[in-house]
Amino acid sequence: MRFWIALPVVLLAAPVAWAAYDANGVPLGAPEKAIVSKFPSAFCRPLQWSSDAADRRCDDAKVLVGGVPGRITFYLKQDKVQAFDLRFESHDAERLVSFFKQRYGAPAAETREATEGKAGGALYKVQWHKGEEQAVLTAQGDKRRGSIIVWRGNFEEEIYRIR
Repeated sequence: MRFWIALPVVLLAAPVAWAAYDANGVPLGAPEKAIVSKFPSAFCRPLQWSSDAADRRCDDAKVLVGGVPGRITFYLKQDKVQAFDLRFESHDAERLVSFFKQRYGAPAAETREATEGKAGGALYKVQWHKGEEQAVLTAQGDKRRGSIIVWRGNFEEEIYRIR
C-alpha cells in the first residue's frame, strides 16, 4: 500500500533524473526536423570540414534558454544531434547554471579558478555527466562570451581533428 502512495512522488521527481540533455526541447539524438520545428530560423548545412563527429550543422542566430539570450549551433551526424553549443554573455553564467541545475540535476563538478590577467577574470566551470552524454559550461569574468557545450560520445575530441 505504501508503494502506491509513494509512486506519484517518485514519478514527479523522475523527469529531472531521466531528462536527456536538450536545448529548448531538442535532445541529443533528435533528427534535424526537430531542430527546424523548434528553431524555424535555423540555418542547416553540411559541415565545412571533414569530421568523424558530425556531417551537418544547424545555426540559429538567436535563442532564449532558461531566460538567457544566446546563440546556438547544433551538430548532427546521420540526421541525429550529436552536440550543441550555446554561447551567451558571461555575466549570465550564474543564471544559466541555476536553470541547468533544475533541468539536469546537481553537476558532477563546479569550480572557480583564478586566472592571470585582469581582475575578475576567474574561470567558472560546471560539468554534468550522464553515461556517454556530457555538458560543460565555461565562463570567464573578463571575457564577453561564455558557452555550454553538450555532447555524446567522443564528439569533443573528434569535431576539430584534422583528417
